[in-house]
Amino acid sequence: MKQIFEETHIGGLTLKNRLWRSATWMNMADAKGHLTDRLEQVYLDLARGGVGTIITGYAFVLEGEQPNPGMLGIYDDSFIPEYRTFTEKIKAEGANIIMQIIYGGSATDFKPEGREIWGPSAVPHPLFKIVPSEMTKGNIGTVVEAIAQGAKRAKAGGFDGVQIHSAHTYLFSQFLSPYYNRRQDEYGGSIENRSRIICETLEAVRKEVGPDYPVFIKMHCCDDWEENGLSVEESLFVAKELEKRGISGIEFSGGNLDVHNYPNAGPIRGGILKPSSQSYFAEKTAQIARHLNVPVISVGGHRTPEKLEHILNTTPIGYFSMARTLHSEPNLVNRWRQGDQGKPRCVACNKCWDKDGNICILDRASR
Repeated sequence: MKQIFEETHIGGLTLKNRLWRSATWMNMADAKGHLTDRLEQVYLDLARGGVGTIITGYAFVLEGEQPNPGMLGIYDDSFIPEYRTFTEKIKAEGANIIMQIIYGGSATDFKPEGREIWGPSAVPHPLFKIVPSEMTKGNIGTVVEAIAQGAKRAKAGGFDGVQIHSAHTYLFSQFLSPYYNRRQDEYGGSIENRSRIICETLEAVRKEVGPDYPVFIKMHCCDDWEENGLSVEESLFVAKELEKRGISGIEFSGGNLDVHNYPNAGPIRGGILKPSSQSYFAEKTAQIARHLNVPVISVGGHRTPEKLEHILNTTPIGYFSMARTLHSEPNLVNRWRQGDQGKPRCVACNKCWDKDGNICILDRASR
């Protein structure tokens, strides 16, 4: 019987347990994307709290393209020395540390005026209302190369791996969606074409970091958006193509941000205190995982170790990542491991976000 607290390996990476901290935007980096003491402490608390593998909040790869404030940056070599010091501290606490890298696109309301925002097609984002400029093939090449160079810098900075963000209506997620992607060239139309930019990016990253460095991706199992979104079958096609090209593992999220027509169908869902409402992407993720050979990480409403071990032993899902629960209670994994499996402190209220830093609302008065 598999257990969430057993040691496993992904390539040359040793994982002390099957629990991951999913990438979470903390809004605590400085204006240029550099680490602050406050942000570093967040990651140290997580590492000391027992989670086996930490994925940082997304880091932007082009200096002029930042979808949210307070994000980490990885757009030039000036970041490498500080990240090397930072990653050494995290690994000394017994956790792996992986950097998530991104081009954001129109999923933004952060200073959109005065900068060109790229997208697969010039269609409005249903939540943010931003209409991007349709990317030229030159623009596509720029993003592919920027992500590859970001991965190379992350490796030089001591990160145990990188994760390419292709979920939550950021640029690569948009390329996969028939709503956002209405192109008539080789990057639009069929799922083979819509996934081309992602496959090209993985190939470019592999050229920079080598065949053995852990490279993960975060993508959707399904957009839950009918004809506008990525389906489970299409997601499987993309995952198999990435598997051919050397992806190390896939974290599956899901949902869409058409909040007016599809309330509570996004990636961060409320009202999940009952076990029946939790782990809400696991079923569709398992449908895909049955056809893959690479490790699969499930994210989305994981709150109880008993349910996670049931999924672990009845599906091909091998790992579980959590965001809000660890956001509120970084010591949760230690608590579970020590036998206290009481309810998480987090109640999935989704009030974590604040202009002065994204922290649990229960802690805001003391910060």
